[in-house]
Amino acid sequence: MKNPLHDALLDLVGVFNRPQPDHMLLQRANVSLDRALFPLLVRIGMRGPIGVVELADLAGRDHSTVSRQVAKLEELGLVTRSPSELDQRVKEAVVTEAGRRMVDQIGAARNRLFDEVLADWDAKDRAELTRLVRKLADAALSFNAK
Repeated sequence: MKNPLHDALLDLVGVFNRPQPDHMLLQRANVSLDRALFPLLVRIGMRGPIGVVELADLAGRDHSTVSRQVAKLEELGLVTRSPSELDQRVKEAVVTEAGRRMVDQIGAARNRLFDEVLADWDAKDRAELTRLVRKLADAALSFNAK
């Protein structure tokens, strides 16, 4: 049985998983960074300090791969890692000042792209979309936590 919501979500996930939108976003942000690294940098910027296991879970990637990628971000001077205050065995990543600037550039470019995509939407529809997507994300997150 066909489910229109599922179809729409699969279409969106497909768009977000293609390399072309990422390339366009990085280009518009005037950021030179490997396509595999920038989603991790953005998540660290938004959620940090954050450990590799939690970051890998958020990104849907293997933690050993994410660990190597975070090490690369650290080599590039975009993040630093230090032991967690709660558990000294866990190293948490936070963005550096250079990383924050890059995260901000990517965020501004993303906002401009969404403005273009939603150009013919009125403010009420945009607000309703945001409210409903947040509600869906929160429900999905709490469902997965069970």
